[in-house]
Order: sequence, then structure tokens, then C-alpha cells
Amino acid sequence: MKMIQDIIIKPIITEASMDGMADRKYAFKVQKSATKPEIANAVETMFKGVKVADVNTINMKSKPKRLGVHAGRTATWKKAIVTLAADSKPIEFFEGLN
Repeated sequence: MKMIQDIIIKPIITEASMDGMADRKYAFKVQKSATKPEIANAVETMFKGVKVADVNTINMKSKPKRLGVHAGRTATWKKAIVTLAADSKPIEFFEGLN
């Protein structure tokens, strides 16, 4: 069984994700094998009083990177955009960033 700390790896803090907070959308880096119901349950459990309305996931591809003569690629990862219900309270962690 997956723990909620294993499903949600970290929040994504970018300009685009901060703009989405006005629409009650929050972005997280999640485990690659996590499903939408698992992500919704993990967010509701981790942040008390939050009600998830929708979860959208995106598999982010790797990008080529170079450091001098050494070439490689970044790791692939999964992003989840969680939309909260209208009657839900906002996530307090993100509110302190505005």
C-alpha cells in the first residue's frame, strides 16, 4: 500500500502554478505510478478540510542536457494539477506564498 508521503513528492511553485491558485488549482510532483483517485485521497488526507473536485495528470518527458562534453537527459516525472471544490477551504501552504 502506498503512503501519502510517497504519492505526493513536492509542490510545484512556478508563475503558472501561482496564477492557477485563483481558480483553486494546485500543482504537485507525484509518484509516476500514482492514479488519480490515489492523488485525490492523498491531498484530502494531507491537507485537512480540503475537498478535491478534479485531478488532471501529465507525464513530463525527459529533456536533453549537456555539461561540457558530457551529454545526458533529465528524469521523467509526473505532474498532477488538483482542482478543489468551490466549498473547500484553500491549501494553507500555498496561501503563505502569495
